[in-house]
Amino acid sequence: MPVMNDAIPQLFDPLAQRRNRQRSAATYANFAFLKDEAALRLADRVDLMRRDFDLCLDLGAHDGRLLTHLAPLGKIGTMLHSDPAAAFAKHAGKPFIVHDFANLPFADGSFDAVFSCLSLHWVDDLPGLMVQIRKLLRPDGLCLINLLGGNSLFELRAALIAAEQDVTGGFSPRCAPMADIKDVGGLLGRAGLALPVADSDRLTVTYSNMFRLMADLRGMGEQNAMLGRLRQPTRRAVFMRAAEIYQTKFGRDDGTIPASFEIITLTGWAPHESQQKPLRPGSGKTHLAKVIGGDSDDVGDPKKG
Repeated sequence: MPVMNDAIPQLFDPLAQRRNRQRSAATYANFAFLKDEAALRLADRVDLMRRDFDLCLDLGAHDGRLLTHLAPLGKIGTMLHSDPAAAFAKHAGKPFIVHDFANLPFADGSFDAVFSCLSLHWVDDLPGLMVQIRKLLRPDGLCLINLLGGNSLFELRAALIAAEQDVTGGFSPRCAPMADIKDVGGLLGRAGLALPVADSDRLTVTYSNMFRLMADLRGMGEQNAMLGRLRQPTRRAVFMRAAEIYQTKFGRDDGTIPASFEIITLTGWAPHESQQKPLRPGSGKTHLAKVIGGDSDDVGDPKKG
């Protein structure tokens, strides 16, 4: 059983999440365009690194396609794939380990790199998971992950809330709350990772209507896995009204609708003595005057000038 932290709000249903991923596994390749876009961003970063990674973990691997983007770089030795859904094992390369995201079943200091591509937005205790990842890394090991950020699917979220309020007078949780880059950026340092970097970019995908978007989300295994979700079938009128609101509020002149996805990428390293360290305040050797020109005796003296 996973260890649950009472201090962390439990928003997600891990059984529903696993079920959604299980159902998507057989045809996941048909809906993996977003995963591919995110994987390319990770591969671009690895390509700039002047080192190899002998033993790596792909956390939340789906069908293992991240490795297809990393392998051509010639920097990855062995990649261990892991995922909550056992059904992906037949599609991903071996070795493949099945586990949830709450507890990582690996020994400390096992990996030269831990990757994760578009899976960790379903984690309640993301700070705790980052600490676990830090422990898994060997000295100077790489943590490189991306996940969906808080601006993802804001159009769909707004349309569903407004529609349910119109039709039923209330609303239930339907779209997972996703972290803001300001929140997740600080997790790297808090977990003990050095040289932290966080950045984000937004992709906009065009759809003919809201129902095509929802079909893609099911194909990705990204449908509702909230603990507080409605447990009976949603009235058809809610979805019809949501599609109407989506089109009215966000639709384009050509009749299509946009769907926004924010991809947050986090990079950090397990500490090692060889890594560059920031200088202590006041330890600089170069006078400001030499940079900007002028007499060094005048720089920073409020009595002069």
